[in-house]
Amino acid sequence: MPIKSRIRSIPDYPKKGILFRDITTLIKDPVGFRLTIDSLTQHYMQEGMDFDVIVGIEARGFIIGGALAYTLGKGFVPVRKPGKLPADVITQEYELEYGTDKIEIHVDALEAGQKVLLVDDLLATGGTALAAAALVEKVGGIVAEMAFIVNLPDIGGERKILERGYNVYSLTEFEGE
Repeated sequence: MPIKSRIRSIPDYPKKGILFRDITTLIKDPVGFRLTIDSLTQHYMQEGMDFDVIVGIEARGFIIGGALAYTLGKGFVPVRKPGKLPADVITQEYELEYGTDKIEIHVDALEAGQKVLLVDDLLATGGTALAAAALVEKVGGIVAEMAFIVNLPDIGGERKILERGYNVYSLTEFEGE
């Protein structure tokens, strides 16, 4: 069974009119979780992409990013919601398809010039990913690529990210929804 078939769709969450793609059904399945991490690991080993560290976006990006950092032998840096990181932080506000939010990174999370693979579960509007990229750049990092389990290309996030010059990789897509 492929990755896409293990992802649950929840209508009207977090608000009416949104069809939420829930990866918890994918990652609770040991075969699905292993397939996800193995697929990403193989992609980045075969690509030979040059990056130093993986940055994961709270919260599902931690799950995927942490496991991927382990399999690729890279460090892991969290991007979190406000008030969750203990040292000095930089904050970035961004728009979601259903409101606004903020994320933060430690000011000393990256060394100048470090190349980053930015990881999250899902790409919809691109707001969270672009905010995380802005944080990476504010602390001196360079975004090598953004990786997602799910891309929702019809919502427009992938287009926005590509227009800003970033590379995108995803394991699966849900089109037209």
